[in-house]
Amino acid sequence: MANKRDFYEILGVAKTATAKEIKKAYRQVAMKFHPDKNPGDKAAEDKFKEAAEAYEILSDEQKKARYDRYGHAGVDPQAGFGGGGGMNMEDIFANFSDIFGEGGGSPFESFFGGNTRSRRSAGQKGTNLRIKVSLTLEEIAEGVTKKIKVNKQIACDTCAGSGAKDSKSVSSCGTCKGSGYVRQVKSTFLGQMQTTTVCPTCSGSGQQITSKCTSCKGEGRSAGAETIEIEIPAGVEEGMQLSMRGKGNAGKNGGPKGDLLIAIEEKSHEHFSRDGQNIMFDLFLNFADAALGTSVEVPTLGKLVKITIPAGTPAGKIFRLRGKGIPSVQGYSQKGDQLINVNIWTPKTLSKGDKELLEKMRGLPNFQPQDGKGQKGFFARMKDYFE
Repeated sequence: MANKRDFYEILGVAKTATAKEIKKAYRQVAMKFHPDKNPGDKAAEDKFKEAAEAYEILSDEQKKARYDRYGHAGVDPQAGFGGGGGMNMEDIFANFSDIFGEGGGSPFESFFGGNTRSRRSAGQKGTNLRIKVSLTLEEIAEGVTKKIKVNKQIACDTCAGSGAKDSKSVSSCGTCKGSGYVRQVKSTFLGQMQTTTVCPTCSGSGQQITSKCTSCKGEGRSAGAETIEIEIPAGVEEGMQLSMRGKGNAGKNGGPKGDLLIAIEEKSHEHFSRDGQNIMFDLFLNFADAALGTSVEVPTLGKLVKITIPAGTPAGKIFRLRGKGIPSVQGYSQKGDQLINVNIWTPKTLSKGDKELLEKMRGLPNFQPQDGKGQKGFFARMKDYFE
């Protein structure tokens, strides 16, 4: 991750570039380093993939925002984010078909005679799935692995996703003669232009099914379920979305799978509330403990911790337990803190003896409110004024 180039630098755009400008810049870079234009050039292929990864991040508002704030770590797939790491040619042509033409076909095929069939998927890509995962603060603080059963479309067991009855039930497409593409000649003001588009008959697979699978009716997929293990990093927040590539619905006729999108929800806690990386806890003391001082045990996300309450502690005093909060999901900073807010418990029911004791205390000098600003003298002057 440390050796990665800046995504804006790769596409040659500024951070203020619009979505339209980013798309235009990516197309220019992709065309320059396209494998069909640079056959056998490994360096050009690497730059082609690098540009695709940059575009995947910068063309997505949420990913772009995380990248702008945290850099490459904010879109690192190892941290649970749906970054562009590990994209292959099939991913690029399938995901960015609007850049390269319908179906992901090569725009250079008509000029260079290239055969991009190996990069095409035989069928339609599956749709993404969205689920919600509810986590406790303890799970968020430590990170957790969840096993969740997801109802989804899976590859047909009978035909292994092909949609055909058997291997003999597949033939070469009669429209494109097995190439997956058809050439069209269009007249423009510049003259006749030859374009290459995905075959409308076979959707780019180069094949046609002559006899459909009886189980899936030729779809290559059926309703099913999968138990998926989801690794959730420590420090995630309410509303954050993680993604797992290829864990969504199965594609049609063997097409690539969609992605699984995981929305994070935080369960309410009995004792704590959360403020960013900090944990908030309300501590209730009786008046005697606050006035005389004491030692008390308070809960943290890990264990009980004893703290000292100095004599004369007022309501609203905040004590801080450093490092007892939530870690940063990017791992850039240390854990947050636990903030303990002191509240003075006021009883609602008093016995006769309680009342007599409090009446004696009421008039004692040390029990008169003092704010250090001459409040008592101010009240006396105001009383004289109104009288």
